Amino acid sequence: MNKGLPTFKFDSGPMTALVAGAAGFVGTNFLQRVANQPGLRVIAVYREKIPVVGGSNIRLVQADLRDPEQCRQLMRAVDQVFMFAGRLSTAAVLRNHPVGPVTDNTVMNLNMLEAAYMAGVKSYVWLSSGTGYPARITPCREDEFFDADPPSPYEGVGWMSRYVEKIGELYARRSKGRLTVASLRPTGMYGPYDDFEFETCHALPALMRRVLEQHDPIEVWGSGKEERDYIFIDDVVDACLLAAQGTSGSVALNIGSGQTFSLNELLEAMLTSESQRYVSIVHRGDVGLSVMKRAIDCTKAKEVLKFQAKTSIKQGLRKTMAWRRSVMTSKKLQQVAQV
Repeated sequence: MNKGLPTFKFDSGPMTALVAGAAGFVGTNFLQRVANQPGLRVIAVYREKIPVVGGSNIRLVQADLRDPEQCRQLMRAVDQVFMFAGRLSTAAVLRNHPVGPVTDNTVMNLNMLEAAYMAGVKSYVWLSSGTGYPARITPCREDEFFDADPPSPYEGVGWMSRYVEKIGELYARRSKGRLTVASLRPTGMYGPYDDFEFETCHALPALMRRVLEQHDPIEVWGSGKEERDYIFIDDVVDACLLAAQGTSGSVALNIGSGQTFSLNELLEAMLTSESQRYVSIVHRGDVGLSVMKRAIDCTKAKEVLKFQAKTSIKQGLRKTMAWRRSVMTSKKLQQVAQV
């Protein structure tokens, strides 16, 4: 288990948790937290990439969640489901495809919900998306999710999140209290094991990589003035574990830091931390974002889960950059060894 991070006791006896998307960004960090934790058995499900985290309580299972029969087989003797599987729908991806991986992600979510319901699973935690919120000047509250259409360019992802939330609500209601479905709406997640490939990653890890690789000039897509709420991955894992034990019925919760920052501000902070004071910054293109500021209201998560993000943006950036630097060093050493 990660030292210095909270653990979670399972007072009701041994529990079996299924972690879908165990090799991904969220899944990897989640496995790090629960590895070797007493009272918790973990079924770590992956499709192609094998998870890098292991533990005495972790069993790896390969499956394709687009197949409903495989999903049903996975749910045998499972108490809790943590649904992290899915492909990213970044602005870069959506520039080349209007809905990105929405079809696959929808099918996987519906298959897993159906299988969990039929198998008698007790709690189902999945990551919805704040892209479902309409444009708002004020911080978005959970009850405003369906007030108007999601803004461009995330309409497809936003509508998918809304649809899956409603289906989860239906399953929870039809189970008559047997199944809890917690739909968590995290803001911009970042941290170790994130995607840093320029072709597919989000804007923040792309900038982080350019800073660490000492690009000059540093290229920023768009104005960099758009403000978003960013949350460190350890805090997201906290919220997922709390939601599995502290919710009932069907609930949707915003999970964020409660603060907004622009990419320009974060870039300046990263350059300062790396003592890169004389780097040129070039803004190129238009990412097509119609919402300049997206803030969320995190009051409900604090009331329901007693959850509050603990990692400041400064701490989170420092930890993520240290991890990415170690990966870069490891790759260089491997290249030298192969020469």
